[in-house]
Amino acid sequence: MITANDIKVPLDVLPENRDTYIHNFLKTTSNTGRLMLFAGDQKVEHLNEDFYGEGIAPEDNDPIHLFNIASKANIGAFATQVGLIARYGMDFPDIPYIVKLNSKTSLVKTAQAEPRSDAWFNIKSLMEFKKSSNLNILGIGYTIYLGSENESAMLQEASRLIFTAHQEGLITILWIYPRGEAVKEEKDPDLIAGATGVASCLGTDFVKVNPPKQEGAKSAELLQRAVQSAGRTKVICAGGSSMDTRTFLQTLHDQIHIGGAQGNATGRNIHQRPLDEAIKFCNAIHAITVEDKSVEEALKISIINTEQNI
Repeated sequence: MITANDIKVPLDVLPENRDTYIHNFLKTTSNTGRLMLFAGDQKVEHLNEDFYGEGIAPEDNDPIHLFNIASKANIGAFATQVGLIARYGMDFPDIPYIVKLNSKTSLVKTAQAEPRSDAWFNIKSLMEFKKSSNLNILGIGYTIYLGSENESAMLQEASRLIFTAHQEGLITILWIYPRGEAVKEEKDPDLIAGATGVASCLGTDFVKVNPPKQEGAKSAELLQRAVQSAGRTKVICAGGSSMDTRTFLQTLHDQIHIGGAQGNATGRNIHQRPLDEAIKFCNAIHAITVEDKSVEEALKISIINTEQNI
């Protein structure tokens, strides 16, 4: 557990908003410094392939499934686009929200055009929405495709958004994915470490990256390089494609306790399940990330929840 005295407030946070920043940081990290982020931005990013099909719960096709999970499970924050929040937030006012400011679909491949994702609106508009809706909006998210020919525009935009968000006391999270014709291996350990270093230079609080991979090496050990490169910016790992419960929880545990990650951002591994199962899996992830439970303890939480739901 951490307290307000343990938080190094960035100097771009205005003095009158320091308490707001501290509150938002403690809230999103459940007073631990670790972030369990429920990622729900894939309706744009992956279109419907993550929400409908074989092995996916039928209710996942309806966006309200995301909100039902976020409102009932243990999470640090729920990240999604402002449009969904505006359409469903009145029924889920207690969810802690991270507003994803930019998104793009996966339709245009790198072979056709270098990736670029621009912000849909600015911080001023977000703060007006936060005030008028009275929702629990704690921070922002933004994606950068490092290595794209368009990276300069995204870096400039991210820098401005982070600076302005911090001024308002909001938490900031960057999704950074090396991608483009110049990138030969997106999960190269040095490249992932480079991405977290860029995140640090942009001043963000958290950076979400794909776990590094290299033949003959353990991903969690490779992650140490990226965590060190990030400095005071906290590294969280993407959940990735669907996998069985034990493998996922063991991977998460190793990322934190071997790699030094400060959390995770999980989407399809949670929301592709039926509601009761999604909630129990969310709680198991939370148990490892925030409550510092072992893999076996997290698995037992899933078993207990299953028995309670029968």
